[in-house]
Amino acid sequence: MKIVAIVQARMGSTRLPNKVMKLIGDKPMIELLLGRLAGAVEVDEIVVATSEDPRNLPLAQHVRALGYRCIQGSENDVLHRFLCAAEQVEADVIVRITGDCPLVDPALVDEAIRRFKQAQVDYFSNVAPPTFPDGLDIEVFKYAALARAARETDKPFDREHVTPYLREQTCFSKGCMVNDEDLSALRWTVDEPADLEVIRKVFAHFSYRTDITWQQVLKLRQTHPELFEANQQIIRNEGASMSAGQKLWKRAKQVIPGGNMLLSKRAEMFLPEQWPAYFSKSKGCKVWDLDGKEYTDMSIMGIGTNTLGYGHPEVDAAVQQVVADGNMSTFNCPEEVYLAEKLIELHPWADMVRLARSGGEANAIAIRIARAASGRDKVAVCGYHGWHDWYLSANLGDDQNLAGHLLPGLDPAGVPQNLRGTVFPFNYNNYAELEALVNTHDIGVIKMEVVRNKGPEDNFLQKVRKLATERKIVLIFDECTSGFRQAFGGLHKLYGVEPDMAMFGKALGNGYAITATIGRREVMEAAQSTFISSTFWTERIGPAAALRTLDVMERTKSWETITNTGLQIREKWQQLADKNGLKIDHWGLPALTGFSFQSENALAYKTLITQEMLAKGYLAGNSVYVSTAHTPDVVERFFAELDPIFGLIKECEEGRDVMSLLKGPVCHAGFKRLN
Repeated sequence: MKIVAIVQARMGSTRLPNKVMKLIGDKPMIELLLGRLAGAVEVDEIVVATSEDPRNLPLAQHVRALGYRCIQGSENDVLHRFLCAAEQVEADVIVRITGDCPLVDPALVDEAIRRFKQAQVDYFSNVAPPTFPDGLDIEVFKYAALARAARETDKPFDREHVTPYLREQTCFSKGCMVNDEDLSALRWTVDEPADLEVIRKVFAHFSYRTDITWQQVLKLRQTHPELFEANQQIIRNEGASMSAGQKLWKRAKQVIPGGNMLLSKRAEMFLPEQWPAYFSKSKGCKVWDLDGKEYTDMSIMGIGTNTLGYGHPEVDAAVQQVVADGNMSTFNCPEEVYLAEKLIELHPWADMVRLARSGGEANAIAIRIARAASGRDKVAVCGYHGWHDWYLSANLGDDQNLAGHLLPGLDPAGVPQNLRGTVFPFNYNNYAELEALVNTHDIGVIKMEVVRNKGPEDNFLQKVRKLATERKIVLIFDECTSGFRQAFGGLHKLYGVEPDMAMFGKALGNGYAITATIGRREVMEAAQSTFISSTFWTERIGPAAALRTLDVMERTKSWETITNTGLQIREKWQQLADKNGLKIDHWGLPALTGFSFQSENALAYKTLITQEMLAKGYLAGNSVYVSTAHTPDVVERFFAELDPIFGLIKECEEGRDVMSLLKGPVCHAGFKRLN
């Protein structure tokens, strides 16, 4: 009976890439592990099983240089990888060791093998139940049992984790080794940077000896617990239940402040501890996560950037041609001229255009030009206009100022205090409030969203326009969000009110980075009296994508489609609410439609929707940013799946505990919606 220890190892770990080759002292972790495992006298041969991914070549070369066999197989079907390795070395019995356990104890391995022989079972381990420290895991099983499992299970989880089928099926005889004291809460494995920190401290304490026993490590923990503190908050076998995206999100938060570049895309805004977080590809209204699982996006569709759906073939073809021809050069790209002309054609009141690549940039450009044109610094604002200092300075005010509570959560830390008193917020549809600001302060610029959650009342926009004209104030409409959703161009066209400047973004390039600031000549020429310039505002992809996006929009009248779809979605939400006796409030443009439950548990209900719909293959919450890819069939299927969840929420309103239904924390609230 040939007993082979197969060490599972690869370089592509999501949480700690290349971990098996990370140095502990002057040796890679895999080398320490193999050296320790070689002390197991019951093992006839040690083999490393890695994947065929080219990233594993350094690992394979190092293992072979040490004199061990390294067999390469499937990246994701690890069960098949083990089976192939066992067949090549003609193993009768397999001892499974994972490459992230450098403290594996050869004496413990020998004891497990001897007990396996004595028990005469198919599968034997010290992990079911776990009573030894995490990192001392040992599984011993017959090759024949593994071969049967490979034939009978096609579940991805079984095939990724090798042995679940052996442990769970009654057709296999099983045995286990249990420690006298339950030490399963101790963590001696390496999955994350904190784990590696602990292991390095342990080996350093023992002067990097390879013959230390697990009992010596346990005694060290009892005498020097501070050496083990860094990773004790990590849950045992957490990775087995986490998606690749969840693992990467956890890793991201160690190296990126907040975890990512955009607050609205943080996992905590959707489903803390469960959200897939990252995508591998997208098309139409479908998104695939890092594990290849497909979802229908009935959520924010790239934060509203893709009104034509993800990966529109005509837009992508235009971008691919630009990439083939070259995106940057010493010369300017001609597309910026063509795009400027097109935007002016759509907005006859405008004469000139400046392009950028993000909404925050466009807002900053507009404010700089408007202040230069008006000769005055003070700005009245209504709505959300980005992250730059000029805007966040509104939150430098005290509790008597709307700035103290208009956008909670937008902390102005880092914004110079001397900007205080330069930006004054006012509420939408409150003309008297705006007029008071203008009468009290020397306002030179009014910047506002045309509509955010509800439309103008009592000729509000017309009154604002008249006030700006009379006081020689530059009026700016921020259409970065609203543009091209309800009209072919700015939403202001529907209300017959022309600003002095307007900005467009998000939908303009259907997922490619492009924003535009347009305005009257007498205002825009002030840009020449100040300095506004940036290298990547001259790249070619953004303008090329925008031109083709506008072509497709104009031909298909996309704004009509997404508006009608949004209205249908709103109606169907209301029908579900009425059916279950629930009260909801609607908000947003039809193509950016959303709702809120009239309940103190509203946020928990939103989280429940996201949780349950994610399990059904949908990205969903309480808003939908509509695209032309949201066809009637897609919408119908979505509401068929959503229906029973509203029923659950009804039960919660009648007394059932919503928190008992949630598998994790409630999602974060995000920005306060502005009236």
